[in-house]
Amino acid sequence: MPLASTSFRLELAGQSIELLPERALWWAAGGALFVADLHLGKAAAFRALGQPVPHGTTLENLQRLDALIEQHGPRELVVLGDFLHDASGRTPHVLASLSAWRHRHAALRCVVVRGNHDSRAGDPPAELGIEIVDEPHLTGPFAACHHPQAHATHFVLAGHLHPVCRLQGRGRDSLRMPCFVQEAHRLVLPAFGEFTGGWPVEAAAGRRFFGIGGDAVWPLPN
Repeated sequence: MPLASTSFRLELAGQSIELLPERALWWAAGGALFVADLHLGKAAAFRALGQPVPHGTTLENLQRLDALIEQHGPRELVVLGDFLHDASGRTPHVLASLSAWRHRHAALRCVVVRGNHDSRAGDPPAELGIEIVDEPHLTGPFAACHHPQAHATHFVLAGHLHPVCRLQGRGRDSLRMPCFVQEAHRLVLPAFGEFTGGWPVEAAAGRRFFGIGGDAVWPLPN
């Protein structure tokens, strides 16, 4: 029997939120699910350059979104940038998969905050009914952004960095894992997309890490 996933509850800007091991953030009071950096079509873009990368990553990412939507029943999905990867990744198969996914969740409000890759890839087709906004997108006490930054009045939720951290064991034993990174007035989400890579974030004063391992999220020692 598979183990139940374990999220981590945290209070941000006076709101209770959950950091999910599926590399997403759930704000129950606002009915909003936040994800960052899907990079849909990235594998197709690499194949267009002659790189022999596997097929199916876009479908897998959308199926993982399906599972989160079914589990939490959000009213709104907010993508913190880099929804699409590149113009060369907008293949008929990628767009058909995206259209089928949107059809399954036609009643769900979907907002994409433009990231640097979205600017190159172009907005999703208008018939999908996805709202495209520039950062910061204000929702409740949160400023939904792609790039980590400060905001004068709202707590920032951001992506872009694809943060990962490393646990050190005995000797040379170590483990690298995706993580959430919290600072005084912002939280950076890990990349949701499977085919995205990661950037190691260094420890710093006032910076907290929440590691994701298997089906659990937990705070890491400073």
